[in-house]
Amino acid sequence: MLFNQLGLTAELLRAVKEQGYEKATPIQQQAIPLVLEGGDVLAGAQTGTGKTAAFTLPLLQRLQHGTVNRRRVRALVLTPTRELAAQVADSIRDYGRHLPFRTAVIYGGVSINTQIAKLRKGVDVVVATPGRLLDHLQQRTIDLGAVELLVLDEADRMLDMGFIRDIRKVMKALPAERQNLLFSATFSQEIRRLANDLLDSPAEIRIAVNGKPADGISQVVYPVDRQRKRELLSHLIGKENWRQVLVFTRTKHGANRLAKQLESDGLNSAAIHGNKSQSARLAALRDFKAGKVRVLVATDLAARGLDIERLPHVVNFELPHVSEDYVHRIGRTARAGNEGHAISLVCVDEHKLLAGIEKLLQTRLRQETISGYEPDPRIKAEPVTQGRGQQRPSGKRRNGAAKRRSGGGKGKGFGRRPAYA
Repeated sequence: MLFNQLGLTAELLRAVKEQGYEKATPIQQQAIPLVLEGGDVLAGAQTGTGKTAAFTLPLLQRLQHGTVNRRRVRALVLTPTRELAAQVADSIRDYGRHLPFRTAVIYGGVSINTQIAKLRKGVDVVVATPGRLLDHLQQRTIDLGAVELLVLDEADRMLDMGFIRDIRKVMKALPAERQNLLFSATFSQEIRRLANDLLDSPAEIRIAVNGKPADGISQVVYPVDRQRKRELLSHLIGKENWRQVLVFTRTKHGANRLAKQLESDGLNSAAIHGNKSQSARLAALRDFKAGKVRVLVATDLAARGLDIERLPHVVNFELPHVSEDYVHRIGRTARAGNEGHAISLVCVDEHKLLAGIEKLLQTRLRQETISGYEPDPRIKAEPVTQGRGQQRPSGKRRNGAAKRRSGGGKGKGFGRRPAYA
């Protein structure tokens, strides 16, 4: 289906055309008309399916047809990470370039005073992470009393990261009468509870099967000993002449160490993670997109929301503890209908993690052994740790941590996150 068949205004269609798009993705085909009707929407779509445009385009059109009030925030988009907030804000600016609306992006790690100054000038749309938004609410530097439309983007990740209490506090600052859109890669019981608490008779959209990666991603597992992973990674990048590779590690320290090792192998590399300043993370991402950095090493949190057009290769240097994170990781490639390759370097320690991923995907991943890098059968498996030597059972979250993040499960619609099996 073409974008000009979805009921969008001329200004939006012009911007879409300037971005090089003509055909709408399935999530866009279903979500845009529903949002334009004005009702609440619960949408399930994996990353890379075009979901950002699925809510930004109708959001802008809804504002076109509403009452203009320059001094009040009329639309609010909540995201789990700074990178995703920046991506959504860029999308709103790109699609709204022929409209008079002002957008502010609010997240931590940068000066709050600059954000306050922009809010005082008056904005129509705010894209924010929950924590920094609460800072503004507590300082009374933002007024959400005129919000007409609320979007929760990647709601599953926000709950997973412990933003339940923050979301509840933000809800109290919003008017009761508003349109609500909830986008999530998965429809867990916790997401269902949040939807029941937040949405009013929502239209439901299901694009991707729960736990399934987007189409167009080829997946392969390379068995290799733990100590030879970096050597094999450098070998693959050089032999296959990969020019742009996103590599995932489990820890910040591991990301720094691997980036330095790859640099010593002659591969231009950079690391992004939560301990890096926002300016350093944006600079590394900018250099990666421009081709100045060949390998970007990231942790799950830092990479959430990264939108890199036509990224060809994603490598799991270490498998994630939570199987769903594997789907989110490899979803960085094969975006907008492009093809991509997901490679996992798996040592004997990670066999249980691999089994959990395959159970989630309901399929066995193809395995290939690279000549010269065959695993040594004499090496025994060791417990997989999650930073600072802290052991975590394979594929499971710690109930205590989940309880602390969720506030013990109190409050309507906000239960304690169950442990992963």
